[in-house]
Amino acid sequence: MAVARKIKTLLTVNILVFVGIILFSVYCRIQDRSQELVQIVRSADRRARSRGAKVGSLADRESILQRLDHLEEVVYNQLNGLAKPMGLVEGPGGLGQGGMAATLRDDSHESETKYEEYGYNAQLSDRISLDRSIPDYRPKKCKQMTYPDDLPQISVVFIFVNEALSVILRSVHSVVNHTPSHLLKEIILVDDNSDNVELKFNLDQYVNKRYPGLVKIVRNSKREGLIRARIQGWKAATSPVVGFFDAHVEFNIGWVEPALTRIKEDRKRIILPAIDNIKYNTFEVQQYANAAHGYNWGLWCMYIIPPQDWLDKGDESAPIRTPAMIGCSFVVDREYFGEIGLLDPGMEVYGGENIELGMRIGSSDTHVLAFDAKHSRKSFIRLCLHLGLVQDEALDAINLDNVVSRFPAQILDLHVVYILLNVGFRNQGA
Repeated sequence: MAVARKIKTLLTVNILVFVGIILFSVYCRIQDRSQELVQIVRSADRRARSRGAKVGSLADRESILQRLDHLEEVVYNQLNGLAKPMGLVEGPGGLGQGGMAATLRDDSHESETKYEEYGYNAQLSDRISLDRSIPDYRPKKCKQMTYPDDLPQISVVFIFVNEALSVILRSVHSVVNHTPSHLLKEIILVDDNSDNVELKFNLDQYVNKRYPGLVKIVRNSKREGLIRARIQGWKAATSPVVGFFDAHVEFNIGWVEPALTRIKEDRKRIILPAIDNIKYNTFEVQQYANAAHGYNWGLWCMYIIPPQDWLDKGDESAPIRTPAMIGCSFVVDREYFGEIGLLDPGMEVYGGENIELGMRIGSSDTHVLAFDAKHSRKSFIRLCLHLGLVQDEALDAINLDNVVSRFPAQILDLHVVYILLNVGFRNQGA
C-alpha cells in the first residue's frame, strides 16, 4: 500500500510539473508575441509620423468616438434604472409609440381613481415610455430648412400643480431629447404648491440624478395660480430666451431652432407653437388643422381661419401673424418680456392673461407669430393641449363664474379705455 501511494504521488508531481512547463511556455510565447506587436505598432507609428500622415490621428479619433459611444451606452443603462422603482418606463418601444392610441387591459379601481384625480388616464401614462416617439407632421419644406449656428440659448419653463409625475417627466424627457444640448441652457419646473407627495421626493431625486445641473425646481410656498407661477419661472430663468409651457406637453424634432431664429432676427417677436392634441384617455396624438388665434366678443381665445394673404401665398412653411395668442405655450426674449410688463399678476386663473397680453402687444410694434401644427416653419412643436382638468384646490374658495366674468372687464379697463383716451401704456401688466 505504501509503495502504491508513493507511485501515485510521484505521478501527480510529474503531471503538475509537466503542466507547469507547458503553461510557462505558452506564457513566454504570448509575451514574445505582445512585444512583437508593440514593436510593429511603434514602427508603424514612426513611419506614419515621418511621412506626416494623418492616418494615426484619424484612427485615434475613431477610437475615442467608439469609447465615448460605449460610455454613453453604459451611463444610459445605469440612468435608465431610475424610472423603474417609481413604476415608470424609459427608452424606446412599448405602448403609445408613434403617437398611437394605447389601452390597458386591467381597468382597475386604481385606474378609475387616477382618472378622477387628474382628469386623464394617468394609469396609462405611467405605462407609456417617457421617451416615446410621436409623429412628425412638419411639411417637407420645413424639414429642409437650415438655421444660423449662433442662436441664443433658451430656458424652458414648465408650470404644474398636482400633475401626474409621468406626464411631467415625459415633458422633460421630450424637450431634452429634441433640443440640441448647446441651445438648452436649463429647464425650470415651477411647482405651484402641489400637495402630491410623489411630486416632492421622487421628482427631486429623479431629475437631480437624471439631469444634474440642467433642471431647476422652484416651489411656491402657497398656491399662486398659473399666471403668477409663470412670472416666478421667468424670474428664475437666466438664458436670453424663455419658453413657457404647461407641464403636459410633448415636443418634436427641430422645434427650437426656428423659434430662436425668429427671435434673433427681431427680439420683439413672440412665437406661438403649433399645437396638436393628445387624447386624455388613450394618449393618441391627433393632428390639428391650420389655425390662427383670435377672440370673440366675450374676449375668449379661439381658433380662427388664417388670414387670406397667408392662404394666397400657398407656402405651408410660412408663419402666421395673428392678432391674439394662447397662454399655454409661447417663446419670447426674456429681457423684452420684462420690458413689456410680463403677464398681468391680477389674473387669478388662466383664460384672460393671454387675451390681455395679446391686446397689449398688438397696440405696440411687437409681432405675434403663430405656426400651424401641420404647416409650421418655426415652432415645430407637437404639444398636448389641455390633457387634464384644472386641478387647484385653492380655487374652491373662489367663485369661478365671478372671476371669469371679470376677465373682459379687466381687459377693457386696462386697454380699451386707454386706447379711447389715447393714453400710452406704461409698465403694462406689472
